[in-house]
Amino acid sequence: MDNKNELLSQLRIDRSTPETASRTPWIVAAVAVLLLAAGGGAWWFLTQAKPVVVESAVAVAPAAAGSGATAVLQATGYVTARRQATVSAQITGTLTEVLIEEGERVEAGQVLARLEDTAQQAGLGQAQAQLAQARAQVGQYQAELAQARRDLKRQQDLVGRKLVSQQAVETAQTHTETLAAQLLAQQRYTDLAQAQLRSAQVQLDYTTVRAPFGGVVIAKAAQVGEIVSPLSAGGGFTRTGIGTIVDMDSLEVEVDVNESYINRVAAGAPAQAVLDAYQDWTIPARVIAIIPTADRGKATVKVRVALEQKDPRILPDMGTRVSFMEETKPTAQAQPPKGVLVPATAIVQRDGRNLVYVIDGERVRAQAVTPGQAYADLRLVEGLAAATRIVRAPSPELADGARVETQSK
Repeated sequence: MDNKNELLSQLRIDRSTPETASRTPWIVAAVAVLLLAAGGGAWWFLTQAKPVVVESAVAVAPAAAGSGATAVLQATGYVTARRQATVSAQITGTLTEVLIEEGERVEAGQVLARLEDTAQQAGLGQAQAQLAQARAQVGQYQAELAQARRDLKRQQDLVGRKLVSQQAVETAQTHTETLAAQLLAQQRYTDLAQAQLRSAQVQLDYTTVRAPFGGVVIAKAAQVGEIVSPLSAGGGFTRTGIGTIVDMDSLEVEVDVNESYINRVAAGAPAQAVLDAYQDWTIPARVIAIIPTADRGKATVKVRVALEQKDPRILPDMGTRVSFMEETKPTAQAQPPKGVLVPATAIVQRDGRNLVYVIDGERVRAQAVTPGQAYADLRLVEGLAAATRIVRAPSPELADGARVETQSK
């Protein structure tokens, strides 16, 4: 009986001992914090995800029919320079001076750099000394020939009076002719010495590098102390160029036109160019020539376009979009078409609506438009302002508000 009472007393709960606090609220709070952190991380990942690379285009306002030209085609390309040269020395040597910096304007004939010229100076001095010696020899032979001719004349007078033999006269005649030949040879040697002097002067001039034409320095490729050579030699220790000069007055645009629409482009036709860097600036242009060859891989034909306005903002290799205009007969009552021209590939259908994706900073937003008349690969649309940047060919995965990164074609 006592044992049962002891067992029962051991099973009885002691209410005097304080109850241990429950850990459940802390666990719930920790899980909530983790969920919030995970949600924040997911939000950051989605908002900072890698941007979608897209190609941009510009909405162009069509010209009025009465203005004499209408945009019929748009193509992309780059600003190029017809006169661009990487300047190098004509001999191998060590640079002692480099007198150019990037962005500096230079004139034709201006000194750009100088090479070590000790050997060339010595060669020039040697050539000058050889020329002086040759000329002195000419003077000596001239004096001897003059004396020999006087002696010959005296011998001829004496032989007439039977005072000397005919052999003495012949000997004097031979001596005179020999001196005349030696004088002629020395004169030719003097001409050779003069040519060697000119060659030594040219070699010395080669140590001074000058600008072949006026322009702007866009690259400085060598520094003082480096070896430059017109040929690639010495592995990576020899420079083949000192700097690159571009004639900014020779800038033009080269664009690739789809061969299906090349019949709409003609030499001399008007055009409009818009730089990717300055979307709201329209530059008057004109077609220079259609290069008579096609790119088999891209199915395009290259077209040269002249920019009729020169401006310091136009730089080589800038991305450019060119709208080719078609001459039309002016009419007094004609009005410009309503809307703007965009590439036909920029218009997509989403949920039964015609949309274009407008590039707004680093993101795109869907803009509803109303398509109109087609002009080759362009389409007239309403609901969009001129000079608006849009995505040229949106992919099916592109969504409203997505981050994008634009690139030139």
